[in-house]
Amino acid sequence: MDFFGQQDRAKANTLKLVLLFCLAVVSIVLGIFVVISLWAEGVTEMQSLAWTPKLAIEVSLVVGTIVGISSLLRIGQLKEGGKVIAESLGGRKINHQTQIPNHRRILNVVSEMAIASGTPVPPVYLIKEDGINAFAAGFSPSDAVIGITRGCSEKLNREQLQGVVAHEFSHILNGDMRLNIRLAGIIYGITSLSEIGRALMRATRHSSRRSNKENNPAAFLAIAGMAFFFFGLIGSFFGSLIRAAVSRQREFLADAAAVQFTRNPSGIAGALKRIGGFSKGSELQNSASSEFSHLFFNSALSSHFAT
Repeated sequence: MDFFGQQDRAKANTLKLVLLFCLAVVSIVLGIFVVISLWAEGVTEMQSLAWTPKLAIEVSLVVGTIVGISSLLRIGQLKEGGKVIAESLGGRKINHQTQIPNHRRILNVVSEMAIASGTPVPPVYLIKEDGINAFAAGFSPSDAVIGITRGCSEKLNREQLQGVVAHEFSHILNGDMRLNIRLAGIIYGITSLSEIGRALMRATRHSSRRSNKENNPAAFLAIAGMAFFFFGLIGSFFGSLIRAAVSRQREFLADAAAVQFTRNPSGIAGALKRIGGFSKGSELQNSASSEFSHLFFNSALSSHFAT
């Protein structure tokens, strides 16, 4: 297996997909600009604003500010460390002094793969989920954690568990965790457009019933709210698709790195086969898993757009 070539291809494809993410935000700006311009054409007092650079700049600034601030706030929350994500998924840290055999096995495998990858040994969180899954979370190797589901710890043999854990160490070593947190933040920022649009429509609903097009402030806010809501939903949908595609490329990279660390392709291959033959698969029930679905070793959701 040419896993070094696989790593290079995955990195190149990731850059293309991140650029698509930026294009998605630009498309949202253009969509809102078009809707507002079309509406303004039918309003005498607003006709001079339609299709002008001034309106384009104003829409860009508003959308960019909303997405930017919301994204930065969310990234700031997640930047506190992988434990924030692990705990939001219901994880409990495994004590290094534990004498529970299954927990000792997990800690031993994590320590082995930390040595193989040349990274610090991270804290390990056990997620009370029956699905076979795992993730690495954090902003840097110093605050990274490994999360392993109960199903993963109980249903995989040692060789398979090594393959999964080695896969997660690749995410730590190659900076995937930082990328994943930024992707989650951008999706959150785009989603906030829909929430703001919903609030604007709710706030102007009663006043717009009593007004007509001449009541420009209320009508304008209502139109802007609908545009924000509609394009925010569409942007979130396509943003999630791109996020899943980015994640898939990083998963290819991590699969190749797992073979590099373990020198044993059958470990990760056996884990995937075990997931495929398990009735609960790799799905998680925790509601927070949808926001962090792109962090997981295998699809945490039943959606076709999950990683």
